[in-house]
Amino acid sequence: MIHSLFLINSSGDIFLEKHWKSVVSRSVCDYFFEAQERATEAENVPPVISTPHHYLLSVYRHKIFFVAVIQTEVPPLFVIEFLHRVVDTFQDYFGVCSEPVIKDNVVVVYEVLEEMLDNGFPLATESNILKELIKPPTILRTVVNTITGSTNVGDQLPTGQLSVVPWRRTGVKYTNNEAYFDVIEEIDAIIDKSGSTITAEIQGVIDACVKLTGMPDLTLSFMNPRLLDDVSFHPCVRFKRWESERILSFIPPDGNFRLLSYHVSAQNLVAIPVYVKHNISFRDSSSLGRFEITVGPKQTMGKTIEGVIVTSQMPKGVLNMSLTPSQGTHTFDPVTKMLSWDVGKINPQKLPSLKGTMSLQAGASKPDENPTINLQFKIQQLAISGLKVNRLDMYGEKYKPFKGIKYMTKAGKFQVRT
Repeated sequence: MIHSLFLINSSGDIFLEKHWKSVVSRSVCDYFFEAQERATEAENVPPVISTPHHYLLSVYRHKIFFVAVIQTEVPPLFVIEFLHRVVDTFQDYFGVCSEPVIKDNVVVVYEVLEEMLDNGFPLATESNILKELIKPPTILRTVVNTITGSTNVGDQLPTGQLSVVPWRRTGVKYTNNEAYFDVIEEIDAIIDKSGSTITAEIQGVIDACVKLTGMPDLTLSFMNPRLLDDVSFHPCVRFKRWESERILSFIPPDGNFRLLSYHVSAQNLVAIPVYVKHNISFRDSSSLGRFEITVGPKQTMGKTIEGVIVTSQMPKGVLNMSLTPSQGTHTFDPVTKMLSWDVGKINPQKLPSLKGTMSLQAGASKPDENPTINLQFKIQQLAISGLKVNRLDMYGEKYKPFKGIKYMTKAGKFQVRT
């Protein structure tokens, strides 16, 4: 299974390594660095790299590459899912997952990795089980450990580790019992110059924060569960019940966890929440070009689009831009040729626009193609796929918990061609 794990920062330095079976030389990462050089952006590094004696599987998150080294054939998604789980665990333990934080807590990091894999195979990957095995670092605990020479390793085996629900510890008690669910959808789309959709798909997740006393059994039902065709569940979900009734039935882990992730790719189901009107023109003989874009809402069920940021990589021939936004602020970097417009909220009564001229290199030929426009945005209280939670019920405990559901749609890779 997994022999070694290397953590590599964006400047190509290996700042942490962990070996489980045998020590693999750092030189194996040279193959990774070669692939990194060939890729223009960090996200474009291939997740699976084959070398003469090893396979390198990597994920890139928080400006860090997590590179696992394996020597035999293994389902790649199994390793990639584990690497994502490692990142999520670090985030849960330390609040943020970054190079300085990992270096500051290097002892805890090694202890956690030792528990997560046993001889290269995943063992304990549930956050609340790990927190009983390895106590999360606090200032007081760090001071005590420094003085007494003790470690963060717990004295006892976690209570849930030997039960049929290893993701939940026993004897959980809260004064306020609450269960919150966030339905977060990310829309990836490519829109052509006439405004029609080339591709569009939605990646959705339901994140939960459950703080309930005892051993509650929850059921979550949807108004339109048929929308969920490609679904990945947390191990706590009873799959047979979902298959037969399309109802999520589960004993939840304690605290924060991802209940499920799903994917909607049917073109007719994906509503596009924004449109961009554009008029970008370069003239052959002139050293000036015209630039106009307007952003407006479309199929948002009356909800406000906020946090809108428009970026565009301009052609090399553009020397400078003289633009006037009707709202928000814009910047143009003459070196990288990157235009960025921070729009903020869209008011449907007065649509934001950015208009002006471009200065082009004298004598240079007209650019072969117009620039593409990338959008970022957020819409609160809306799941763009139309997914809606019907009800949440609790069995097995007498008290009445406080329940809340929140929806949010945001842009993933949202691109408009001009």
